[in-house]
Amino acid sequence: MPPPPPTRLLAQSALADLADVPAISRWVRSGGTRLHVLDYGGDGVPLVVLPGITSPAVTMDFVARELTPLVRPLVVDVRGRGLSDDGGSYGLEEYAEDTEAVVAGLGLHRPILFGHSMGARIAAVTTVRAKVGLRGTVLGDPPMSGPGRGPYPTPLDAFLDQLAQSRRGTDADEVARSWPRWPRREQELRARWLASCDTEAVTATHRGFESEDFFDWWPSVPGPAALLYGADSPVVTTEGAAEAARLLPSAVLAEIPDAGHMLFWDNPPAALTALREALRPMLA
Repeated sequence: MPPPPPTRLLAQSALADLADVPAISRWVRSGGTRLHVLDYGGDGVPLVVLPGITSPAVTMDFVARELTPLVRPLVVDVRGRGLSDDGGSYGLEEYAEDTEAVVAGLGLHRPILFGHSMGARIAAVTTVRAKVGLRGTVLGDPPMSGPGRGPYPTPLDAFLDQLAQSRRGTDADEVARSWPRWPRREQELRARWLASCDTEAVTATHRGFESEDFFDWWPSVPGPAALLYGADSPVVTTEGAAEAARLLPSAVLAEIPDAGHMLFWDNPPAALTALREALRPMLA
């Protein structure tokens, strides 16, 4: 029998993208899992960036490089994505342990956590666990689905279809059919890097979107905390934002106009402005 198809692929053209990224690769261990981090350097307060379910670290380069005058961004390849190892488990607490390992392993003094989508949920859990010292937390459009709350609005099959496309070979034009509003460079990066995402990592994380309740953690997130959400997001709805405001009234909530769930890809100027505004009080 032929061997099973690989679950992760990374072409030379994808690795070559790192030559154009103004960051250096750093590595840490979380137990037996080796994690890759893009460190943008500088003397600013560290900002640990936790991307979404199918977003390797390099795909948030366009966000990180805009923040370097303000902070020192460090973007994590979450386990099972990019250059990081696969993980045996993909629950929120395992992801939080990885984040704690990044903070401790790189000697980061009281960083800020910023996560988008899956990464926002990880940031919330890491902050509540309080195993590492932090200055604050910014969450970008965290999935609010969970037990008794209905399904995550994007079905798993949609993610698996995109993974299959990436492994047979895709391009920016095909990516644009799913994400027509994205900047061209971001469509190109997704075409080259999506195949680095492990199928089980995506499947288990999507399952967690519906079995692990964000609101079990959110009310206990210590300040300062901010939550950014898209005005047109199906993930953080108007009702979800209102519930978040009610359960944690000390948090700052900011709506990003003309943006869905993919805040920075849908409306980069507005999303970056909102993120900078959320970060500034945490840097004082």
